[in-house]
Amino acid sequence: MVIAIGFEGSANKLGVGIIRHEGDQVDILANVRDTYITPPGQGFLPRDTAQHHRDCILDVTQKALKQANISTQDIDVICYTKGPGMGAPLLSVALVARTLSLLWNKPLVGVNHCVGHIEMGIEVTKAKNPVVLYVSGGNTQVIAYSQQCYRIFGETLDIAVGNCLDRFARILNLSNDPSPGYNIEQYAKRGKKYIPLPYTVKGMDVSFSGILSHIEKIAKEELPKGEITPEDLCFSLQETVFAMLVEITERTMAHVESNEVLLVGGVGCNIRLQEMMGEMAKQRNGVVCATDDRFCIDNGIMIAHAGLLAYKTGFTTPLEESTVTQRFRTDQVKIAWREN
Repeated sequence: MVIAIGFEGSANKLGVGIIRHEGDQVDILANVRDTYITPPGQGFLPRDTAQHHRDCILDVTQKALKQANISTQDIDVICYTKGPGMGAPLLSVALVARTLSLLWNKPLVGVNHCVGHIEMGIEVTKAKNPVVLYVSGGNTQVIAYSQQCYRIFGETLDIAVGNCLDRFARILNLSNDPSPGYNIEQYAKRGKKYIPLPYTVKGMDVSFSGILSHIEKIAKEELPKGEITPEDLCFSLQETVFAMLVEITERTMAHVESNEVLLVGGVGCNIRLQEMMGEMAKQRNGVVCATDDRFCIDNGIMIAHAGLLAYKTGFTTPLEESTVTQRFRTDQVKIAWREN
Protein backbone atom coordinates (compact mmCIF):
# COMPACT_ATOMS: atom_id res chain seq x y z
CA MET A 1 0.00 0.00 0.00
CA VAL A 2 1.34 3.40 -1.02
CA ILE A 3 -0.23 6.83 -0.37
CA ALA A 4 0.57 10.04 -2.26
CA ILE A 5 -0.47 13.65 -1.82
CA GLY A 6 -0.61 15.77 -4.97
CA PHE A 7 -0.43 19.55 -5.38
CA GLU A 8 -1.80 21.21 -8.55
CA GLY A 9 -1.56 24.94 -9.21
CA SER A 10 -0.63 25.49 -12.86
CA ALA A 11 -3.46 27.98 -13.50
CA ASN A 12 -6.35 29.42 -11.48
CA LYS A 13 -7.33 26.15 -9.76
CA LEU A 14 -5.46 25.14 -6.65
CA GLY A 15 -5.99 21.46 -5.92
CA VAL A 16 -4.75 19.05 -3.27
CA GLY A 17 -5.52 15.36 -3.67
CA ILE A 18 -4.65 12.24 -1.70
CA ILE A 19 -4.69 8.79 -3.32
CA ARG A 20 -3.92 5.25 -2.20
CA HIS A 21 -2.63 2.44 -4.42
CA GLU A 22 -2.91 -1.08 -3.04
CA GLY A 23 -2.05 -3.64 -5.70
CA ASP A 24 -4.37 -2.86 -8.62
CA GLN A 25 -6.82 -1.08 -6.34
CA VAL A 26 -6.87 2.73 -6.51
CA ASP A 27 -8.71 4.66 -3.80
CA ILE A 28 -9.31 8.41 -3.91
CA LEU A 29 -9.11 9.58 -0.32
CA ALA A 30 -9.44 13.34 -0.85
CA ASN A 31 -9.87 15.76 -3.74
CA VAL A 32 -10.10 19.39 -2.56
CA ARG A 33 -10.01 22.40 -4.86
CA ASP A 34 -10.18 26.18 -4.58
CA THR A 35 -10.63 28.35 -7.69
CA TYR A 36 -9.44 31.92 -8.18
CA ILE A 37 -12.36 33.73 -9.82
CA THR A 38 -11.98 37.21 -11.30
CA PRO A 39 -14.74 39.73 -12.14
CA PRO A 40 -16.63 39.38 -15.47
CA GLY A 41 -14.63 40.50 -18.46
CA GLN A 42 -11.27 39.90 -16.79
CA GLY A 43 -8.75 37.09 -17.03
CA PHE A 44 -6.42 36.00 -14.25
CA LEU A 45 -2.92 37.44 -14.01
CA PRO A 46 -0.02 35.18 -12.92
CA ARG A 47 0.90 37.42 -9.96
CA ASP A 48 -2.63 37.55 -8.56
CA THR A 49 -3.20 33.85 -9.19
CA ALA A 50 0.00 32.99 -7.33
CA GLN A 51 -1.14 35.15 -4.41
CA HIS A 52 -4.45 33.25 -4.31
CA HIS A 53 -2.58 29.95 -4.17
CA ARG A 54 -0.29 31.17 -1.38
CA ASP A 55 -3.27 32.46 0.60
CA CYS A 56 -5.25 29.23 0.60
CA ILE A 57 -2.86 26.31 0.03
CA LEU A 58 -2.38 25.50 3.74
CA ASP A 59 -6.13 25.54 4.35
CA VAL A 60 -6.79 23.34 1.31
CA THR A 61 -4.04 20.93 2.40
CA GLN A 62 -5.51 20.65 5.91
CA LYS A 63 -8.97 20.00 4.44
CA ALA A 64 -7.55 17.24 2.25
CA LEU A 65 -5.79 15.55 5.17
CA LYS A 66 -8.98 15.76 7.23
CA GLN A 67 -11.11 14.41 4.37
CA ALA A 68 -8.69 11.52 3.84
CA ASN A 69 -8.62 10.86 7.59
CA ILE A 70 -4.87 10.27 7.60
CA SER A 71 -1.84 11.85 9.25
CA THR A 72 1.27 13.17 7.56
CA GLN A 73 3.12 10.02 8.70
CA ASP A 74 0.84 7.92 6.47
CA ILE A 75 1.96 9.73 3.31
CA ASP A 76 4.71 8.00 1.33
CA VAL A 77 5.42 10.57 -1.39
CA ILE A 78 4.67 14.22 -2.22
CA CYS A 79 3.79 15.01 -5.84
CA TYR A 80 3.54 18.44 -7.44
CA THR A 81 2.91 19.93 -10.89
CA LYS A 82 6.27 20.67 -12.52
CA GLY A 83 4.64 22.12 -15.65
CA PRO A 84 3.36 23.19 -18.09
CA GLY A 85 1.50 26.22 -16.77
CA MET A 86 1.82 29.79 -15.53
CA GLY A 87 5.20 30.48 -13.94
CA ALA A 88 4.27 32.30 -10.73
CA PRO A 89 1.43 29.94 -9.66
CA LEU A 90 3.58 26.90 -10.45
CA LEU A 91 6.43 28.27 -8.34
CA SER A 92 4.15 29.02 -5.39
CA VAL A 93 2.90 25.44 -5.24
CA ALA A 94 6.31 23.87 -5.91
CA LEU A 95 7.73 25.84 -2.96
CA VAL A 96 5.11 24.39 -0.63
CA ALA A 97 5.74 20.86 -1.95
CA ARG A 98 9.50 21.25 -1.40
CA THR A 99 8.99 22.63 2.09
CA LEU A 100 6.67 19.79 3.11
CA SER A 101 9.11 17.28 1.62
CA LEU A 102 11.77 18.59 4.01
CA LEU A 103 9.43 18.96 7.00
CA TRP A 104 7.86 15.54 6.64
CA ASN A 105 11.03 13.83 5.32
CA LYS A 106 9.20 12.45 2.27
CA PRO A 107 10.44 11.95 -1.32
CA LEU A 108 9.31 14.37 -4.02
CA VAL A 109 7.96 13.69 -7.53
CA GLY A 110 7.53 16.41 -10.17
CA VAL A 111 4.62 15.60 -12.48
CA ASN A 112 3.78 16.69 -16.02
CA HIS A 113 0.35 18.32 -15.83
CA CYS A 114 -0.79 16.83 -19.16
CA VAL A 115 0.28 13.31 -18.19
CA GLY A 116 -1.64 13.76 -14.93
CA HIS A 117 -4.83 14.47 -16.91
CA ILE A 118 -4.29 11.44 -19.16
CA GLU A 119 -3.51 8.94 -16.40
CA MET A 120 -6.45 10.09 -14.28
CA GLY A 121 -8.76 9.83 -17.29
CA ILE A 122 -7.55 6.30 -18.01
CA GLU A 123 -8.01 5.29 -14.36
CA VAL A 124 -11.54 6.70 -14.08
CA THR A 125 -12.87 5.52 -17.47
CA LYS A 126 -10.84 2.27 -17.69
CA ALA A 127 -9.93 3.07 -21.30
CA LYS A 128 -7.45 0.53 -22.69
CA ASN A 129 -5.42 2.28 -25.39
CA PRO A 130 -7.29 5.43 -26.41
CA VAL A 131 -6.55 8.36 -28.64
CA VAL A 132 -6.50 11.25 -26.16
CA LEU A 133 -7.95 14.66 -26.93
CA TYR A 134 -6.47 16.97 -24.32
CA VAL A 135 -8.37 20.27 -24.34
CA SER A 136 -8.05 22.96 -21.69
CA GLY A 137 -7.40 26.65 -21.17
CA GLY A 138 -3.70 26.24 -21.86
CA ASN A 139 -3.43 23.14 -24.04
CA THR A 140 -4.94 21.52 -27.13
CA GLN A 141 -3.34 18.27 -28.25
CA VAL A 142 -4.29 14.96 -29.88
CA ILE A 143 -2.19 12.23 -28.29
CA ALA A 144 -1.65 8.49 -28.58
CA TYR A 145 0.66 6.18 -26.63
CA SER A 146 3.60 4.36 -28.24
CA GLN A 147 6.80 2.88 -26.81
CA GLN A 148 6.66 4.40 -23.34
CA CYS A 149 5.77 7.88 -24.56
CA TYR A 150 2.60 9.88 -25.17
CA ARG A 151 3.11 11.02 -28.77
CA ILE A 152 1.54 14.24 -30.01
CA PHE A 153 -0.17 13.78 -33.38
CA GLY A 154 -1.65 17.26 -33.64
CA GLU A 155 -1.92 20.42 -31.58
CA THR A 156 -2.82 24.08 -31.64
CA LEU A 157 -0.47 26.38 -33.50
CA ASP A 158 -1.37 29.39 -31.37
CA ILE A 159 -3.87 29.57 -28.50
CA ALA A 160 -5.64 26.67 -26.80
CA VAL A 161 -9.31 26.00 -27.48
CA GLY A 162 -10.17 26.73 -23.83
CA ASN A 163 -8.35 30.04 -24.05
CA CYS A 164 -10.33 30.89 -27.20
CA LEU A 165 -13.63 30.21 -25.41
CA ASP A 166 -12.53 32.06 -22.27
CA ARG A 167 -11.48 35.14 -24.21
CA PHE A 168 -14.74 35.25 -26.11
CA ALA A 169 -16.60 35.04 -22.80
CA ARG A 170 -14.67 38.16 -21.76
CA ILE A 171 -15.76 39.93 -24.95
CA LEU A 172 -19.38 39.16 -24.02
CA ASN A 173 -18.67 40.12 -20.39
CA LEU A 174 -19.87 36.72 -19.13
CA SER A 175 -19.28 35.66 -15.54
CA ASN A 176 -16.14 33.72 -14.62
CA ASP A 177 -18.13 31.77 -12.01
CA PRO A 178 -17.83 28.78 -12.10
CA SER A 179 -15.81 29.26 -15.32
CA PRO A 180 -16.16 31.30 -18.52
CA GLY A 181 -16.14 28.13 -20.65
CA TYR A 182 -19.06 26.69 -18.69
CA ASN A 183 -21.07 29.87 -19.23
CA ILE A 184 -20.26 29.86 -22.96
CA GLU A 185 -21.65 26.29 -23.02
CA GLN A 186 -24.91 27.38 -21.34
CA TYR A 187 -25.35 30.29 -23.78
CA ALA A 188 -24.65 27.97 -26.73
CA LYS A 189 -27.50 25.66 -25.70
CA ARG A 190 -29.91 28.57 -26.36
CA GLY A 191 -28.37 29.55 -29.71
CA LYS A 192 -30.63 29.10 -32.74
CA LYS A 193 -28.71 30.62 -35.65
CA TYR A 194 -25.36 29.40 -36.98
CA ILE A 195 -23.03 32.18 -38.12
CA PRO A 196 -20.28 30.90 -40.47
CA LEU A 197 -16.79 31.24 -39.01
CA PRO A 198 -13.29 30.39 -40.32
CA TYR A 199 -12.50 26.68 -40.10
CA THR A 200 -8.78 26.37 -39.56
CA VAL A 201 -7.36 22.85 -39.74
CA LYS A 202 -3.82 22.65 -41.09
CA GLY A 203 -2.89 19.02 -41.57
CA MET A 204 -3.11 17.58 -38.08
CA ASP A 205 -2.87 20.96 -36.35
CA VAL A 206 -5.47 23.61 -35.57
CA SER A 207 -5.49 27.38 -35.10
CA PHE A 208 -7.95 29.41 -33.04
CA SER A 209 -6.64 32.99 -32.90
CA GLY A 210 -8.05 33.95 -36.31
CA ILE A 211 -11.46 32.56 -35.41
CA LEU A 212 -11.42 34.56 -32.19
CA SER A 213 -10.52 37.79 -34.03
CA HIS A 214 -13.26 37.17 -36.59
CA ILE A 215 -16.02 36.46 -34.08
CA GLU A 216 -14.93 39.43 -31.95
CA LYS A 217 -15.43 41.66 -35.00
CA ILE A 218 -18.88 40.15 -35.62
CA ALA A 219 -19.84 40.68 -31.97
CA LYS A 220 -18.89 44.35 -32.05
CA GLU A 221 -20.56 45.07 -35.39
CA GLU A 222 -23.64 42.83 -35.42
CA LEU A 223 -24.81 42.42 -31.82
CA PRO A 224 -25.95 46.08 -31.52
CA LYS A 225 -28.20 45.58 -34.58
CA GLY A 226 -30.16 42.87 -32.76
CA GLU A 227 -30.28 40.42 -35.68
CA ILE A 228 -28.09 37.90 -33.92
CA THR A 229 -27.71 37.17 -30.20
CA PRO A 230 -24.77 36.36 -27.91
CA GLU A 231 -26.30 32.88 -27.67
CA ASP A 232 -26.06 32.49 -31.48
CA LEU A 233 -22.39 33.46 -31.42
CA CYS A 234 -21.57 31.06 -28.57
CA PHE A 235 -23.38 28.27 -30.44
CA SER A 236 -21.52 29.05 -33.68
CA LEU A 237 -18.13 29.22 -31.97
CA GLN A 238 -18.59 25.90 -30.18
CA GLU A 239 -19.85 24.09 -33.28
CA THR A 240 -16.93 25.33 -35.37
CA VAL A 241 -14.02 24.73 -33.00
CA PHE A 242 -15.37 21.39 -31.81
CA ALA A 243 -15.81 20.18 -35.41
CA MET A 244 -12.15 20.99 -35.99
CA LEU A 245 -11.17 18.93 -32.95
CA VAL A 246 -13.35 16.00 -34.02
CA GLU A 247 -11.67 16.00 -37.45
CA ILE A 248 -8.10 15.71 -36.22
CA THR A 249 -9.11 13.19 -33.54
CA GLU A 250 -10.78 10.94 -36.12
CA ARG A 251 -7.71 11.10 -38.35
CA THR A 252 -5.52 10.03 -35.42
CA MET A 253 -7.88 7.16 -34.60
CA ALA A 254 -7.58 5.92 -38.17
CA HIS A 255 -3.79 6.20 -38.10
CA VAL A 256 -3.23 4.30 -34.85
CA GLU A 257 -6.20 1.95 -35.38
CA SER A 258 -7.87 2.80 -32.09
CA ASN A 259 -11.61 2.72 -31.40
CA GLU A 260 -11.49 4.70 -28.14
CA VAL A 261 -11.38 8.47 -27.59
CA LEU A 262 -10.49 9.80 -24.15
CA LEU A 263 -11.45 13.43 -23.45
CA VAL A 264 -9.38 15.14 -20.77
CA GLY A 265 -8.82 18.72 -19.63
CA GLY A 266 -11.34 21.35 -18.56
CA VAL A 267 -13.03 21.60 -21.97
CA GLY A 268 -13.39 17.81 -21.97
CA CYS A 269 -16.44 18.01 -19.69
CA ASN A 270 -18.34 20.12 -22.27
CA ILE A 271 -21.44 18.07 -23.08
CA ARG A 272 -21.66 19.30 -26.69
CA LEU A 273 -18.05 18.27 -27.37
CA GLN A 274 -18.81 14.84 -25.91
CA GLU A 275 -21.90 14.56 -28.15
CA MET A 276 -20.06 15.53 -31.33
CA MET A 277 -17.17 13.21 -30.54
CA GLY A 278 -19.68 10.46 -29.72
CA GLU A 279 -21.35 10.78 -33.13
CA MET A 280 -18.00 10.40 -34.87
CA ALA A 281 -16.92 7.48 -32.68
CA LYS A 282 -20.23 5.69 -33.26
CA GLN A 283 -19.69 5.83 -37.03
CA ARG A 284 -16.33 4.13 -36.46
CA ASN A 285 -17.83 1.53 -34.07
CA GLY A 286 -15.88 3.23 -31.30
CA VAL A 287 -16.61 4.76 -27.92
CA VAL A 288 -15.93 8.04 -26.12
CA CYS A 289 -14.49 7.92 -22.62
CA ALA A 290 -15.10 11.09 -20.59
CA THR A 291 -15.21 12.16 -16.97
CA ASP A 292 -17.08 14.84 -15.06
CA ASP A 293 -15.72 18.09 -13.65
CA ARG A 294 -14.19 16.36 -10.60
CA PHE A 295 -11.45 14.97 -12.84
CA CYS A 296 -11.65 16.96 -16.11
CA ILE A 297 -10.97 20.29 -14.42
CA ASP A 298 -7.48 20.71 -12.92
CA ASN A 299 -7.23 18.85 -9.61
CA GLY A 300 -4.69 17.55 -7.14
CA ILE A 301 -5.74 13.92 -7.36
CA MET A 302 -4.50 13.55 -10.94
CA ILE A 303 -1.06 14.82 -9.88
CA ALA A 304 -1.00 12.40 -6.93
CA HIS A 305 -2.03 9.49 -9.17
CA ALA A 306 0.46 10.15 -11.99
CA GLY A 307 3.19 10.89 -9.46
CA LEU A 308 2.53 7.65 -7.63
CA LEU A 309 2.67 5.65 -10.88
CA ALA A 310 6.12 7.15 -11.56
CA TYR A 311 7.24 6.69 -7.93
CA LYS A 312 6.42 2.97 -8.04
CA THR A 313 8.85 2.58 -10.96
CA GLY A 314 11.61 4.06 -8.78
CA PHE A 315 11.39 7.66 -10.03
CA THR A 316 11.85 10.59 -7.66
CA THR A 317 12.78 14.25 -8.15
CA PRO A 318 15.91 15.35 -6.26
CA LEU A 319 15.39 18.49 -4.21
CA GLU A 320 17.91 20.45 -6.29
CA GLU A 321 15.93 19.59 -9.45
CA SER A 322 12.49 20.33 -8.01
CA THR A 323 12.00 23.35 -10.25
CA VAL A 324 9.12 24.18 -12.59
CA THR A 325 9.02 24.28 -16.39
CA GLN A 326 6.37 26.46 -18.04
CA ARG A 327 6.75 24.63 -21.35
CA PHE A 328 6.97 21.01 -20.24
CA ARG A 329 5.71 19.00 -23.22
CA THR A 330 3.66 15.84 -22.93
CA ASP A 331 6.07 13.85 -25.11
CA GLN A 332 9.08 14.68 -22.91
CA VAL A 333 8.00 12.22 -20.20
CA LYS A 334 9.04 8.57 -20.12
CA ILE A 335 5.94 6.54 -19.31
CA ALA A 336 7.84 3.79 -17.54
CA TRP A 337 4.75 2.29 -15.87
CA ARG A 338 3.15 1.23 -19.17
CA GLU A 339 4.22 -1.68 -21.35
CA ASN A 340 5.10 -1.24 -25.02
